[in-house]
Amino acid sequence: MSNTADRHQHPGPDEGRSAFEGSPANALPLTASEDRQFATLAHFGGILGFVPSLLIYLIFKDRGPFTAQESKEALNFTFPPTMLALVTWLLSLLPAVGGVFAVLNALIWVVIAICSVTAGIQVNRGRPYRYALNLRLFS
Repeated sequence: MSNTADRHQHPGPDEGRSAFEGSPANALPLTASEDRQFATLAHFGGILGFVPSLLIYLIFKDRGPFTAQESKEALNFTFPPTMLALVTWLLSLLPAVGGVFAVLNALIWVVIAICSVTAGIQVNRGRPYRYALNLRLFS
């Protein structure tokens, strides 16, 4: 068996590695522009509930201080009404009172959307935003 054929069966210590192996585990800090962008997305994501702000917080909290602050604020604001909307959606499936809970569910999402867009616009301008009614469950 030749030397080349032997290499294909038993790769050496540096063979078969991808270009990403050995790269540093720490991600680079966000630029000021990226920091503001992800902070804005955390608030705008409130239209979809608490999941976007949670993901942004978990992924970028250590990379940008503005993103960490604003995604946590958005998460604290969107979590309780999202849970309430889930409950009202389940109750809307009941035959007798379902219509009332369906309307309530829609109103919850409208309020979340309006507040999230308002906050996102302010944060996009570089201004920190604090929701008037916020439980601050996650610190």
